[in-house]
Amino acid sequence: MKRYGIWWVFALVLLIAPTVFDSSLSRTLLSQMGIAIIVCLSYNMLLGQGGMLSFGHAVYSGMGGFLAIHTLNLVSDGQWWLPVSLIPIAGGLGAALVAVVLGWITTKKAATPFAMITLGVGELVWAMSLMFPEFFGGEGGISGNRVAGAKTFGITYGPQVELYYLIAIYTFVSTALMYAFTCTPLGRMLNATRDNPERVEFVGFNTQMVRYMAFVFAGFFAGISGGLSALNFEIVTAEVVGLQRSGAYLLFTFLGGATLFFGPILGAILMVLALVLFSEFTNAWLLYLGLIFVFMVMFAPGGFAAILLHNVRVWREGLMGNLTKPYLLLLISALPGFVGITVVVEMLYHRQLNAGLDPVLLMYGMPWDTGIALPWVQAGVLATVGFAMFEWGRRRFMAAWSHVQVSIERAKAGTV
Repeated sequence: MKRYGIWWVFALVLLIAPTVFDSSLSRTLLSQMGIAIIVCLSYNMLLGQGGMLSFGHAVYSGMGGFLAIHTLNLVSDGQWWLPVSLIPIAGGLGAALVAVVLGWITTKKAATPFAMITLGVGELVWAMSLMFPEFFGGEGGISGNRVAGAKTFGITYGPQVELYYLIAIYTFVSTALMYAFTCTPLGRMLNATRDNPERVEFVGFNTQMVRYMAFVFAGFFAGISGGLSALNFEIVTAEVVGLQRSGAYLLFTFLGGATLFFGPILGAILMVLALVLFSEFTNAWLLYLGLIFVFMVMFAPGGFAAILLHNVRVWREGLMGNLTKPYLLLLISALPGFVGITVVVEMLYHRQLNAGLDPVLLMYGMPWDTGIALPWVQAGVLATVGFAMFEWGRRRFMAAWSHVQVSIERAKAGTV
């Protein structure tokens, strides 16, 4: 029950989510989250499970999208007979075929050479997207109509909720299959190749073949996500194979937690919220995202999933009460620095973009006049003092955290 209960909860969440968040925007966001979960989990097959840092994973999700949209247009024209619900699989198979061709060259090397090869392949495919408009559609891309083909059980996939449930089914099945992959001998050998490739070669396995097979599987699931995205937006442009999209997969998979299977799921949710919602609130959202990434690399390299898992461990041992005060102190000490840094950043952006309209920026209920020096000095002092307070609070918290971890280890040693 403990093992399969999580999957029942996951299925239940996917089932009831559009009934709880029933607005058009919410269902669109939920659909994008499902697509992002598949592609981030497929990327983690390379990064987290295989130790392969790829800068070109968008090539396979993007190619899956292009092949899916072309398939959709063939179905719409009556040249092919294929249910719309199976078009994402066509995108997955097409992306897997691309991975079969490109992956053999890419996986000949590991570590840094592998990353550089993926970067070159990604740039090559992106350049080709502008050179072959017949396939990629040029700057305008390729559009389609998902309300086409045979109607299974009267489902047209016109309403967003119908498409959401199709994406939810693919999300659940793809997540289960990728988790099952981690339990197979190939998945275990991929972990071994990541940790000790010399030992894997010593026992008689070809490390390149292990990486190559995992690369093809990752390309297949990335192509499924691209096919679902093609159905969701009904258009695919050259942007989907670009370096920026690959960088987003890397960044948010790391933020979610590449060392744990469910980490990329958290990262995918954060990616949609950041790219769709957070970007609407401020023009400096990319700067904030970069600061969060640096902060996580410095203080929590395991990502949000590792933070959550460690706190669940403390809660299970009944010691969360020992961290309540340190957590509160850490939050209070971080607040002034957060306010100061955000005010400085927003004033800079306001000065560059909106100063001609009104030099005064209203933020946190206070006016900040970007045309005079005093607000800049106040925000700078607040940021500096706040950073010093945060460092003090962080050290106090880490001392309390270490004490709790030692207590847990001692308790386990005593029970043994």
